[in-house]
Amino acid sequence: MGKTRAFLFDFDGTLVDTMKGFADIAGRVINRFHPEISFEAARARYLETSGNPFFQQLEIILPDDPTNSEKAKIFEETKIEGFFLSKFTDEVRDTINKLRQNGNIVGIASNNFQELIDKFVENEKLDFDIVLGFREGFEKGKAHFDYVKEKFNLQKEDMTFVGDSLKDAEKAFNYGISFVGICGTFKREDFLKIRDDIVTINSIKELLNI
Repeated sequence: MGKTRAFLFDFDGTLVDTMKGFADIAGRVINRFHPEISFEAARARYLETSGNPFFQQLEIILPDDPTNSEKAKIFEETKIEGFFLSKFTDEVRDTINKLRQNGNIVGIASNNFQELIDKFVENEKLDFDIVLGFREGFEKGKAHFDYVKEKFNLQKEDMTFVGDSLKDAEKAFNYGISFVGICGTFKREDFLKIRDDIVTINSIKELLNI
């Protein structure tokens, strides 16, 4: 952590508190198409597979189901209204600004769609050095990490990814960069199942003291 020059942040559940609402929508959509799967079970599976775009999550939860594309379309359309009602908290704003003031590169690496992330950040008027969202062939994980590494002439040891999901941790460790898990969507004991030396925090401001 002491060598970190670039902090990359997941977006949903990490910088903005959207995951509970997204999980509710996903649970309702899956249960609507598959009544045999309870809302509670569907919601839990959404959270377990979070860190991937919803259409990819569906292929994990319900492989090759012919209604997956329709479910994904309903989910994406339904989430937008609540998405833009969300805001960056003062704590998030203060942490991002202080990290940048300290000379760190600070960016977003999200599997939410690029145009949604761009619009949200523009509306909220919080400055990042780079904002990366999902587009076909370019998603959170190796593609995003490679792009940032090359753009800012970094080494892997210069980079730390901060996220709220187990998939976020796996993406960081598989690539070979540091990871910090923000507890909320998952508990510390859940993250410890990934690696027993994993670093977790309860609020984003703790990054300033690590």
